[in-house]
Amino acid sequence: IQEGYGCDLLSDGSVRGSFRNGYDGRDFLSFELGSGRFVAADGAAEITRRRWEHDGTVADYFTNYLKHE
Repeated sequence: IQEGYGCDLLSDGSVRGSFRNGYDGRDFLSFELGSGRFVAADGAAEITRRRWEHDGTVADYFTNYLKHE
């Protein structure tokens, strides 16, 4: 499993950030702070995307982490 987090503090004080998740050298899911949405790389990831978006707390976690950590 590979995970990457990144964020930029912009000149206007806002934050741009993302989280990317993959395995076996392939993309799986990503989260974009600006839209607050997950993007699935394939059909298997789509199942996880639906579950995480339905739950709601996973997006909240990443939003909080990227904006404040």
